[in-house]
Amino acid sequence: MLAQDPATPYHYAIRKTAAVTHGAVVSAHPLASNAGLNILRQGGNAFDAAITTQLALAVVFPGAGNIGGGGFMVAHTSKGKNITLDYREKAPAAATRDMYLDAAGNARTDLSQNGHLASGVPGSVAGIFAEYKYARLPFARLIQPAIDLAGNGFVITEAEARGLNGAQTAFKKYNTVTSAFIKEGGWKAGDTLVQKDLAKTLRLIRDQGAKGFYEGETARLILAEMQRGQGIISNADLKEYTAKERVPSVFPYKQYTIVTMPLPSSGGVVLQQMLKMVEDQPLASYGFESVKAVHLMTEVERLAYADRAQYLGDRDYYAVPVDTLTSKAYLRRRMASFQQDKAGNSKDISAGILEAKSEETTHFDVMDNEGNAVSITTTLNGWYGSKVVVGGAGFLLNNEMDDFSVKPGVPNMYGAVGTEANAIAPGKRMLSSMTPTLVLDKGKVCLVVGTPGGTTITTSVFQTLVDILDFGLSPEDAVNKPKFHHQWLPDQLFVEAGFPAGVREQLQAMGYTITQRGSIGRTEVIEIQPRPDHKIIAVGDNRGDDTAAGY
Repeated sequence: MLAQDPATPYHYAIRKTAAVTHGAVVSAHPLASNAGLNILRQGGNAFDAAITTQLALAVVFPGAGNIGGGGFMVAHTSKGKNITLDYREKAPAAATRDMYLDAAGNARTDLSQNGHLASGVPGSVAGIFAEYKYARLPFARLIQPAIDLAGNGFVITEAEARGLNGAQTAFKKYNTVTSAFIKEGGWKAGDTLVQKDLAKTLRLIRDQGAKGFYEGETARLILAEMQRGQGIISNADLKEYTAKERVPSVFPYKQYTIVTMPLPSSGGVVLQQMLKMVEDQPLASYGFESVKAVHLMTEVERLAYADRAQYLGDRDYYAVPVDTLTSKAYLRRRMASFQQDKAGNSKDISAGILEAKSEETTHFDVMDNEGNAVSITTTLNGWYGSKVVVGGAGFLLNNEMDDFSVKPGVPNMYGAVGTEANAIAPGKRMLSSMTPTLVLDKGKVCLVVGTPGGTTITTSVFQTLVDILDFGLSPEDAVNKPKFHHQWLPDQLFVEAGFPAGVREQLQAMGYTITQRGSIGRTEVIEIQPRPDHKIIAVGDNRGDDTAAGY
């Protein structure tokens, strides 16, 4: 816990829960949450606050917050409209199907995960201006907190110092122009991180709009960086990038309506599959963290992730049978392999037959007093993305090209495998796990949910929804209780520290291979209680510096 004044970049507090009545923001960093809250206090709506929070995260949470990456927005307006916005990165026009294979046909994942060739065309800035369509305050006011934080600096936490120190070798390896992130002797909590080049870039965006990033001086610096490191992003790639409004993935779950992101997010399909497969099961009677509940939820995760690997990709480039994959008839057939007393085996479970993830994304939620709700997940892919800082512009580029299927059957950095559906093609958007989600009850938003975590994103959102909607957990418990994850391959059930030992032993006896790992997800939740109380409960995850702010 840093000191007391939440309003300055040099002294601020980490607050995990905010129970308020007017509006709330929850994000991965207290300075970003407070920046968004200040916009709400100034009369901005949830979209205004989301833009400010997102831009602040690009400064104070550089490992995942960004202007050099991409993301998704799911929102519900006070007028009842559901919105999904896709500003996922795209493969450059010069990208080829086999660009990460050597002469022998072996995958070169070092090239898809680090350095200049790993970067897709950034979408975040285009996304921010697409979000601005629903905002009301002057854009200059929304971006100014980020400019100030970058130019004046802010005090870093222990977690931030640890992250920066862990990336020092890579920063030096992949950059010829020095950056604000490199510090001889290393970083420590209490140091001030100043990013003058980033402040300059943000001022260009303030004054010129999206053209301040995709054209002019910033574009020139990106292209110079590409030339330095033999990257392939071109001037045309930047100039032609557009964010897209997609048709939301909307489906019922019991008495609720789930609104989430469609493809190229796998979450809209995978989350829907998992929830539909458990919907008619007596989960509530099994009980939270019971062997029966964990077994059932693990097996539906296994089945859904097998389908993810086989069928999911960018629908603009590949015919994905979404309606079939999410139909009750298909999912009943998928569940035929489920055995109540025995673990499944991924060798015996492939994708269904169709008839005639460092996990370093960042997520934030915003709710205002007018009924607008915004859920945004944004990413560089790996922690600090490609590790390439655009010389003179001060921001990191993503390593999203690794989210394509570099070669069928070869896992990416999160262990996910894929097929031709997610193969590299020029201009194509790579498959993502990001799953920003809203839950509506009688047409009104009652939950705003999302998390970072690579391939663990969708299972974390799934568990959080089930924990609240089926098991009746509080938002605090749903966010912070130990989570588990299965993604078909590797055939392991991953659990966090603190997962009940007795449950683990019984699951092992059923045939599960269980591996304890670090954090699974880093979930942010806002719960909106119905009137007359209309209390807004915002919860930040204990797994990081996540902070809830509200009034």
